[in-house]
Amino acid sequence: MLTIFVASFVLFLLVIGGMSLGYVFRRKTLQGSCGGITALGMEKVCDCPDPCDARKKRLAKEARRREQLEKYRIL
Repeated sequence: MLTIFVASFVLFLLVIGGMSLGYVFRRKTLQGSCGGITALGMEKVCDCPDPCDARKKRLAKEARRREQLEKYRIL
């Protein structure tokens, strides 16, 4: 029983190590095999015409932050 556990653990370590080496040497981002949201024809996760209140608040906060950064860059 212990030998099966150790063999499985070593196998998993080899697979994870091989995936890590592939990631390090190819410098590609990790992605799913199906292409994700863009394969469905959606440009964003929330494909609604009008953003929800939480998103509106977040966008307004980001806009204020950008305005402040631009203000301090000009001075």
